[in-house]
Amino acid sequence: MKQSFNFQLPDWLMNTLEGIPAGPLNDEQQMRLAIKFSQINIKQGGGPFAALVVNRADKTIVAAGVNLVTSQNLSCAHAEMVAISMAQQNLDCYRLSDKGDFQLVTSCEPCAMCFGAIPWSGVSRVLCGAGKADAEAVGFDEGPKPENWEAALEQRGIEVVTGLLRTEAAQVLASYADSSGEVY
Repeated sequence: MKQSFNFQLPDWLMNTLEGIPAGPLNDEQQMRLAIKFSQINIKQGGGPFAALVVNRADKTIVAAGVNLVTSQNLSCAHAEMVAISMAQQNLDCYRLSDKGDFQLVTSCEPCAMCFGAIPWSGVSRVLCGAGKADAEAVGFDEGPKPENWEAALEQRGIEVVTGLLRTEAAQVLASYADSSGEVY
């Protein structure tokens, strides 16, 4: 039996992040990056999802994540979980709000697992591209979550924005399905 596990961000993601200007990125620019990372992740053999954790004060990226489920054999390695985990490691805290005000930018609305992690992550805002219906339309199982999931997060003080660049984000999912990518 193994004693530990870890995941590692792909080299291409780290190299791409290094090439991004350090200046502030608005919400749309942040989502465009998440969508771009999801597209590249498909080309690199990964799943069609990506996420960022962004410092809301200076609008800079603290961490990025892509879906590593199939490449790392970890069902919990969804893009949001990876981005949140990397941000917590980068900031040396388990609750991001202890270090400032952060938002999660995700190429697709969170599944049941990622939804569950958001309140404990310490983010104060979530930006979503594609929706649950878009992911399920190509075969992904997003799991059960409250019908009014946005209101559930907002009751906990977490602002939610859905449908930001939805058409572009949903197209990534459709392209993945068209290319016979593994649906899990």
